[in-house]
Amino acid sequence: MKYLSIFIFLLFLACKPAQKELTAQEIIDKSILKSGVNKVANAKIAFHFRNTLFEAKRAYGNFTLTRKKDSITDILTNNTFKRFIHSQEVKLADKKANTYKNTVNSVHYFSVLPFGLNDKAVHKKLLKSSIVKAKAYYKIQITFAEEGGGEDFNDTFIYWIGKKDFLVDYLAYSYQTNGGGKRFRALKKETIVNQIRFADFDNYKPKNNNITLENIDKAFEENQLEKISEIVLENIKVTQFN
Repeated sequence: MKYLSIFIFLLFLACKPAQKELTAQEIIDKSILKSGVNKVANAKIAFHFRNTLFEAKRAYGNFTLTRKKDSITDILTNNTFKRFIHSQEVKLADKKANTYKNTVNSVHYFSVLPFGLNDKAVHKKLLKSSIVKAKAYYKIQITFAEEGGGEDFNDTFIYWIGKKDFLVDYLAYSYQTNGGGKRFRALKKETIVNQIRFADFDNYKPKNNNITLENIDKAFEENQLEKISEIVLENIKVTQFN
């Protein structure tokens, strides 16, 4: 009877359907919900980053992203970028305007990750899973289409999303501007405001230029990265729109 029970149990395991592997899209969707950043789409968010005030208003696909420091205010919308000094608009050369615009957009983009990873220009690819600091992660590679992908559409990102909690604890990216390079960010602290998860990160660069983006998590565990800065959001405020 004992052996018959074992046989039935093994037969049950053999007949049990294999658990469906999640796709990159499904993982991103779960991460957005678990992080609460789906609420970002209709909200006003304000925070300080490096002694500068950033404010974002997003509603039904429209956005206004601002950066304010001293007498200077930069305003980026879906269609325009403007700089004001002492409330007076100033004309900028295209190159300078693009530089300021990209900086404003970048800070706001990183502040509410993984919000934005379902934009039309985003391409997602599921990489081989990994374990970092004894925690299992999905690894999602993000690239961008040239149309709608911004001036830095050639950049490549990787996000490490926890297999159990579906939260982003690490991210890395390679960039082409200013000679190019790679960066790796490790979660420093998380803050929940109005059910939205905001994350602070320690920012690293490789000590060895031969470290690949896909293996940069291993380099992190092997102390082959150098900490160069901290990404810390302060005085976070969220106002939810109906």
